[in-house]
Amino acid sequence: MKLLVRNLSRTITEHEIRTLFTEHGKVADCNLVLDKETGQSKGFAFVEMPNDAEASVAIKALNQSTVDKRKIRVKKADA
Repeated sequence: MKLLVRNLSRTITEHEIRTLFTEHGKVADCNLVLDKETGQSKGFAFVEMPNDAEASVAIKALNQSTVDKRKIRVKKADA
């Protein structure tokens, strides 16, 4: 299941996001979206979790949780 993670801190790294989600299951792919001109985070990422049950647990656990003093939002990404 592909997840959309929004309202991320501009300083968070792809590794930190992967670590956050790995606590809830296997992460197949993690893609932090960066601004092409500045190379800085745009504040959102996509995380791919192959097991839908684990992805659902991650959504429930992480949606509206505080990471780097910001309340992140996690939901299933639109296909």
